[in-house]
Amino acid sequence: MTAAFAPDRHRAEQLESLRRQMALMSGKDVRAKVIAQVDDLLPDSETKLPVPPLLADVLPDALPRGTVAMLSGARSLLLSMVAAVTAAGGNAAIVGQPDIGLLAAVEMGADLSRLAVIPDPGADPVEVAAVLMDGMDLIVLALAGRSVPLTRARAVVARAHQKGCTLLVTDGDWQGASIRLKARVCGYETTTDMPGFGRISKVRLEVCAVGRAIRRARTG
Repeated sequence: MTAAFAPDRHRAEQLESLRRQMALMSGKDVRAKVIAQVDDLLPDSETKLPVPPLLADVLPDALPRGTVAMLSGARSLLLSMVAAVTAAGGNAAIVGQPDIGLLAAVEMGADLSRLAVIPDPGADPVEVAAVLMDGMDLIVLALAGRSVPLTRARAVVARAHQKGCTLLVTDGDWQGASIRLKARVCGYETTTDMPGFGRISKVRLEVCAVGRAIRRARTG
């Protein structure tokens, strides 16, 4: 599903349309309510978000559903997270990144049939992300340089926890984010041994994670 937003005078109709579409996706709303009530009785697959191998060591306790994480640096990490979630059968959305490289996500194993792309969410991308939580396991939200104040952030975090949806925020600041991830490119692997020739087959990243009981880094 790919959607674009028109002028603000159509905002109410657009959001209602999104709500209807989310209600039809996978019955996740019912499951999310159960997750919020009985997390301790569910298997890890229902309480933890699938993550790419690169993050498995950086986040020893995985990434809990219903949390908010900040990501800065290389986009390869967010694409690999989208790939991990959709390949495992989950639904993901990318909000506010019109130039995102979906081909790279496919090469990482992403299932595009489980990915919604909202390239232009209008003046309030946070509101759009909050609506999408009804049917998503992961939302990548680009803030275009905005900073979300703590009072509003708390309301959206509460909704994310209720719906069992993890919010990955980039290109801005989210006050009170429980996990902050930073990725930088530290090398490349090519299909030939000749310097300056061949196709890039792998990008090597260094990833740092800071949060509750997390102060680790990994290169992969």
